[in-house]
Amino acid sequence: MVATASLALASLAAAAAGTAAPARAGDVAALQRAEARFAPVELKVDVSTLPEGERRALGRLVEAARLLDALFLRQVWAGNDALLLRLAGDGTPLGRARLASLLRNKGPWDRLDGDRPFVPGVPEKPAAASFYPAGATKEEVAAFLDSLPPGAREEAAGFYSVLRRAPDGTISVVPYALEYQGPLARAAALLEDAASLTADPSLKAFLAARAGAFGSNRYAESDVAWMALDGPIEATIGPYEVYEDGWFNAKAAFEAFLGVRDDAETAKLARFAAELQGIEDALPIDDAFKQRKLPAAAPIRVVNELLATGDAARGVTTAAYNLPNDEAVVAAHGSKRIMLKNVQEAKFREVLRPIAAVVLSPPDRARVAFDPFFTHILMHELVHGLGPHRIRVDGRDTTVRAALGDLSSAIEEAKADVGGLFALDKLLREGKLDRSMEATLYPTFVASAIRSIRFGANEAHGRGMALQLGWYLDHGALRAGKDGTLSVDAARMREAAAGLTRELMTLQAHGDRAAAQALLDRYATPRPEVERAVARLAAVPVDIAPRFPTAAALAP
Repeated sequence: MVATASLALASLAAAAAGTAAPARAGDVAALQRAEARFAPVELKVDVSTLPEGERRALGRLVEAARLLDALFLRQVWAGNDALLLRLAGDGTPLGRARLASLLRNKGPWDRLDGDRPFVPGVPEKPAAASFYPAGATKEEVAAFLDSLPPGAREEAAGFYSVLRRAPDGTISVVPYALEYQGPLARAAALLEDAASLTADPSLKAFLAARAGAFGSNRYAESDVAWMALDGPIEATIGPYEVYEDGWFNAKAAFEAFLGVRDDAETAKLARFAAELQGIEDALPIDDAFKQRKLPAAAPIRVVNELLATGDAARGVTTAAYNLPNDEAVVAAHGSKRIMLKNVQEAKFREVLRPIAAVVLSPPDRARVAFDPFFTHILMHELVHGLGPHRIRVDGRDTTVRAALGDLSSAIEEAKADVGGLFALDKLLREGKLDRSMEATLYPTFVASAIRSIRFGANEAHGRGMALQLGWYLDHGALRAGKDGTLSVDAARMREAAAGLTRELMTLQAHGDRAAAQALLDRYATPRPEVERAVARLAAVPVDIAPRFPTAAALAP
């Protein structure tokens, strides 16, 4: 059933793109049609008010971020480096088009089209990426991990190591600091240089700690330093997200986000951090599954992005993020939420409004607004930190991520979405948000849900959104009209959101992989109503294609 859902999502993505199989065709016209799914936008950021030293530090960080972009290519597939060099030397129109698509997708597979290859002769996209031994099976790796004593297993299965085949045929554990020694040493030198240029003590501390982590392979101290980062430059650089590891959702991929803080917008959103314990206490789950005391730190930053690379720039553009992902660090120190305002404004303008005009009923499309779009993305990131995380399964302490394995990301993204709706409804009922959002929240969310489901089968966000839309349709919160447009029943949406929040967080609390599989089997296959809505969006971009002129000016 999961394979069926994935095929359905792939077909949905192809239909949304206005072409049956852009990746399979592989000619210039097909690749250009695939690229046309992304609306080009320039993300210019005003850095003129920053002191000269800060601008020079940013230039060094841009250089380091570009190194991580190349490093992420290696993590996606061991053959990417050789293929990149070959395509870079092909000056034909087809060669240039293939190179552009490879850089967009961080590999020769179209991420919006079910990972179909657009370069002849390449293998299927490896679910294991390049984190595990070539030729190994998932079962062999799992057996190796299970054979290790607790301390060794934690390192082998952790975020910051790869597994390789030793000369004698056994599997060995190689830390990132050794596997990627060359590029990480160069990146560390650039971070140290940037640290010497900045006058911001919090940025200086983070960059020094992260440079050290690139060599020591111990990232917790620098994660804590990143949490304390509190200056005009917001720099996120290192190994973080685990989406690329399709086997165990365990190995962290390298990425970088660089931006300048919007102080006024950050001040507006700071109040949400104070609401988190109240939201946790009100979650519609058993009290035993709730966190009695959330970690104190929950900073929120609104940032205008000037560069994203690596895992932060593969296919669909990230609009916000919640880090770190290390559960031990989060339990002790909390997490930080970054809202990329200029990215969200571009997505709303270029993608969400055009989608709403096509798929929503006339009354609902008139209610779509930027404020609920922006605020729900924030709440999505906040809710990632709520509910069960560290759990006990069969008498053993573990995490939700480890217990659910490859299903974890889709379940977690759905939980953050629907939990975000539950949380915003709570704040609205308590008068802590502008009451005008009551009319705009759910229509805007549905338009955004259709936006996300077009991201394809390989995206946890798209799969998680398919689950939600199926649930809302089954519970009468969404209805399709004779003209194919979708109408929102706000009262039923409120009830359905609370019910799905309960369902998702409860299975997370139990570490119940079978229940997660059953839920995805039942709901994650896109319904005919959704397929018809998406099929009408061929002329609407799937996402944006950011260009970064400010970064180019800082480090030509």
